Amino acid sequence: MNQTAEPQRRGGLPATEMANAFVAFLFAASAPVAIILGAGMRGGLSEADLASWIFAAFAVNGLLTIFMSVRYRQPLAFFWTIPGTVLVGQALQTLSLAEVIGAYLLTGLLLLLLGVTGWVRAAMDRIPMPIVMGMVAGVFVQFGLDWILAFAEEFVLVAAMSITFFALSATPRLQKRLPPMIGVLLVGLAVLLVQGTGTGGDEAAGWADGGRVLASPGLYAPQFTLAAALELVVPLAITVIAAQNAQGIVILRAAGHKPPVNAITNACGGASLVTAVLGSVSTCLTGPSNAILVSSGKIERHWIAAVLLGTLGIMFGAVAPLVTGLLLATPMAFVATLAALALLRTLQGAFQTAFGEGFPLGALVAFLVTLAGMPVLNIGAPFWGLVFGVLASLALEREAFIRKR
Repeated sequence: MNQTAEPQRRGGLPATEMANAFVAFLFAASAPVAIILGAGMRGGLSEADLASWIFAAFAVNGLLTIFMSVRYRQPLAFFWTIPGTVLVGQALQTLSLAEVIGAYLLTGLLLLLLGVTGWVRAAMDRIPMPIVMGMVAGVFVQFGLDWILAFAEEFVLVAAMSITFFALSATPRLQKRLPPMIGVLLVGLAVLLVQGTGTGGDEAAGWADGGRVLASPGLYAPQFTLAAALELVVPLAITVIAAQNAQGIVILRAAGHKPPVNAITNACGGASLVTAVLGSVSTCLTGPSNAILVSSGKIERHWIAAVLLGTLGIMFGAVAPLVTGLLLATPMAFVATLAALALLRTLQGAFQTAFGEGFPLGALVAFLVTLAGMPVLNIGAPFWGLVFGVLASLALEREAFIRKR
């Protein structure tokens, strides 16, 4: 992955890291939060249940992000599994919340077992990188498409932010004083202030108007049933390991980091046991947020951005009812443009790795299956992208596996 050279004074404010952390936070606190709200409401959860879920998803995982990033001096950002959230929303149609909590706890124990035994790292080392990056490209290309489509919704806003990004990126001298993503943020906020307009869901606005500012997390007793275990435990573990952690690990490796695979799996398992009793879905190493954290700046300072992101996550979790409504009230085009521009280089690197030498057909199949976004057996498309990509290469690219060994 190409890294943008942005000199910074030793001991000065980490401007680039602050910008990347804020954009990563803004991404996590917008559309993914809307997914939680939608899944929970369809499942009949109360506002108190949703507030506890969001608190745990941000505050607990924010603490984990800070600890792991400082411990390993790498950007290790943890949030929650988005495909798992969709899966839980469907499961709540037939299962009680207590049964879902029980499945969360069993999933956490399974993740710990896989991390301690080292099976996860062995599997990750054997999956061809081009196929995994084909899957990553299939996930991230949607962000790029959302950016292009955003021109039709908020042309002035998106055009101003995009022009700022390319102008600053093409001018190394300006980058020394104003990193591109900081410029994009400032210009975007300025346009929003001038326009004086914003869009947001009525549900999110109601949260902010409800008089509740600080989150009040609850403690939930589990109920262990065979039905919930069969429906949720293995699919949730797969979404964490194959659909989410795999993205984050590959992205960090492409940026030059060496993420500790087994430790990450153990961290996800341990944190999932905590978030479970607070009503939140399983913890995972996030792909998009980590991609934003490593999108620019010096590699040895990326972990600082992760620490800042974790801090923002804790703060957001503490005031989830208020801030959720405010963030979701901003135009979706604003968040879509921020995320896409921050991920542009990452998407470019994913395509270059996927369709280089080695496994181009397997990478293409992984890309197409992931892009289609069709879950099978309640398991998200990224996992099946990996499965069918590997099968395609085993059938038609056997020589590449021999060379890899």
